[in-house]
Amino acid sequence: MSRRTPRPGESYPVIRRHLFLIVAAGLLGLLVVGGALKLATAEPKGKGGPGGGAGGRAAAVSQVTVASRAFIDRIEVLGVAKGRQSVTITSNTTELITAVRFRDGQRVGQGQVLVELKAGEEDAGLIEAEARLNQAERDYSRWKSLADQGIAPRATAEQYLSALETARAGVKAASARKLDRVIRAPFSGVVGLSDVAPGSLITPGSPIVSLDDVSVVRVDFEIPDRYLPVLREGSPIVARPDAWADDAFQGRIALLDSRIDATTRAITARAEFPNPSARIKPGMLMRVSISHGGRDALAVPEAAVQFEGDQAYVFVIGPRGEGLAARKQAVDTGVTQDGFVEVLGGLKAGDRVVADGLNRIRDGQPVRTGGGRPAAAAAGAQRAPR
Repeated sequence: MSRRTPRPGESYPVIRRHLFLIVAAGLLGLLVVGGALKLATAEPKGKGGPGGGAGGRAAAVSQVTVASRAFIDRIEVLGVAKGRQSVTITSNTTELITAVRFRDGQRVGQGQVLVELKAGEEDAGLIEAEARLNQAERDYSRWKSLADQGIAPRATAEQYLSALETARAGVKAASARKLDRVIRAPFSGVVGLSDVAPGSLITPGSPIVSLDDVSVVRVDFEIPDRYLPVLREGSPIVARPDAWADDAFQGRIALLDSRIDATTRAITARAEFPNPSARIKPGMLMRVSISHGGRDALAVPEAAVQFEGDQAYVFVIGPRGEGLAARKQAVDTGVTQDGFVEVLGGLKAGDRVVADGLNRIRDGQPVRTGGGRPAAAAAGAQRAPR
């Protein structure tokens, strides 16, 4: 059987497959050769490259010296400010407003008229009651005189006395109804914003305006009962509102609640702060701090501490060969206060640590420093005292 001769332009499938394999092998060889040349010409990692680890180029760092610092034990909680007295003025009747006697934001005195309501019927009722009282007084006076002379029976005079007392009660009732049409400030303070105007119809419970006595601000907050031994009425206290975070307002603990919450195991305390400039507004969030003792302990700036999970680390600077290197050191930490972290273990006074930029440092990396400062001075430079 003879083989078929391929037609012009026709190629065998085997030849095409072999040609594809040859081209792919050539490309793979080029990639291997290029990678090998790159590795051969590249600078070995750890010998001059940035971040080269234990044998890398020395990194420039700032350092601080571990030193002792005073820490103050504080109880820090949140509270909401409110005026010494606060109320929303309302009406106890449905009536039209005839006059508004205050301006928004005005300081008013106790008993000052704020709003007058339509009182035509009440005025007439009071006039009628007063007329009845006058007539009852005249009748009783006449019959009492006749009874004293023995002309009229004493029982008749007593009946007119009863009518007189009834008339007096009627005048008091009419006066009370009249007073319901005049709304006064129950105490001295500052009124808020109001939308009422003459001609407005108000109903019982409708808010007219808020009234706050902000000469003294109260802050109620909850404290765990384990702090009861250090809480005293009259003890000084400091608060910082978020609106004035750089200002500390001095006050005192005015009162401790008589009960402890059985669910939260916390007691409610009330603090009072003088507020002569009215900078603290009711409703402000207040960060309350109560100091109850102090101690001296080793400290480093917050920026010098790195946390991995629950474990804290610092980079201790020490000699290695002719230079310096940063060694990663686990430390036990306490409270964080005013830019400092209390160090309970892992360091000793005089140790030098990397002050900041810990993300650029690796364990054992050579470093060079520009001089050291005590930890207290370094942290003080990071955060100015309040």
